[in-house]
Amino acid sequence: MRSSWANFQVVLISKSGYDWEASVMVFGGALPYVPQYQEIQRRSDTDGFSTRVCLLLLIANILRIFFWFGKPFELPLLLQSAVMIITMLAMLRLCCRVRQANRVSTKRHRFTDLDLRYFWSWSSFGDYILFCFAFTVICALTTLLMLHSVLFVEALGSLAVLFEAMLGLPQLLQNFHNHSTRGMSVKMVLLWTAGDVFKTAYFWINDSPLQFWVCGSVQIFIDVAILMQVLLYGQDAWVKQG
Repeated sequence: MRSSWANFQVVLISKSGYDWEASVMVFGGALPYVPQYQEIQRRSDTDGFSTRVCLLLLIANILRIFFWFGKPFELPLLLQSAVMIITMLAMLRLCCRVRQANRVSTKRHRFTDLDLRYFWSWSSFGDYILFCFAFTVICALTTLLMLHSVLFVEALGSLAVLFEAMLGLPQLLQNFHNHSTRGMSVKMVLLWTAGDVFKTAYFWINDSPLQFWVCGSVQIFIDVAILMQVLLYGQDAWVKQG
């Protein structure tokens, strides 16, 4: 009797632990964008945040969903992709609304203009939705035709994690261009770092595809580089004020 009760407790604890890990994986990736969302709302300014972070994450997670059809992985990672797509669209919607409120020029740029000079700098949120729809259709048709190819499936997974690994790079470059981290939420980057460390450990422990934990390692490196920018440009601001 005691043995049966003990076994039940072990199973219950293990299941609770799994549910906790799974919940963190599904929703944890979206949490860093809450303080950045609030920062943009508070300042009514998007200059400190690179919306190309959203571009990379949208591409990465759409590709990851199609990768799942060729090489199914843990369900929490699949659900995480859906949550991240919704989160990135919410960020873009806010950025478009703030930019429209601050716009001086009446000239508008559209996705359908096919003008590479204004790629991902469109005036309407609907243009970003249209891009995502077009990209998803292209991925769906290509995957349908090539799903039988192991090489294609592996390449799809590699592209997904490559784009995700580079998510912090646009922010790093924008900070360098501005010589400032003003308008960027430091909390977002700290949560990026904590999440990437947890995620990489999760990938390793659960024997996820190699591409996933290599991606996590690269993300940690970029996160640390951005935090170094916070210290560097913060010191420059203190010197100027002094």
